[in-house]
Amino acid sequence: MEEDLKGELRFAGKLVTVEVHRVRLGNGQEAVREVVRHPGAVVILPVMPDGTIVFVRQFRFAVGEALWELPAGTLHPEENPFACAQRELAEETGFCGELVPLGEFYSAPGFCNEKLHCFLARRLEAGETMWDEDEELELATFTPKELASAIKKGHIRDAKTLACLFLAQLAGLLSLPAGT
Repeated sequence: MEEDLKGELRFAGKLVTVEVHRVRLGNGQEAVREVVRHPGAVVILPVMPDGTIVFVRQFRFAVGEALWELPAGTLHPEENPFACAQRELAEETGFCGELVPLGEFYSAPGFCNEKLHCFLARRLEAGETMWDEDEELELATFTPKELASAIKKGHIRDAKTLACLFLAQLAGLLSLPAGT
């Protein structure tokens, strides 16, 4: 366990804050910890009745490229993850449906407190997308075989997407063919 001796807010943005903390380690030595605070987010695995999976493609400025990802979004203040997942699924894909919790995980606990909550969405009903003003998305569906191939070829590299797919496989709710 580490004892927090002194923390200082270094940056407060729209999405994250950055803090620097001086801590005392269990052995008595002191160290510095940089922490990114994030409100948390959801990731949704939308499965169509035919078994295809809905993905969004979005340019990610931080990495300088467009990535195929599962729909996802940041929790609003005091919003529960289930409500956030319903909202984000509708906004990004236009679909609504039954949500099944798959689990949760921390994105990068070495420096960030962001917790992601994963859901599988099934029995989908179509509606209209409601993209935010600062979002430019492309929608596509992948068969399990196409998805496995895209992952193997390195075309899908978003960690939250890969983690959500893994949790769905562990739950027995998704089967991707091996060796594609």
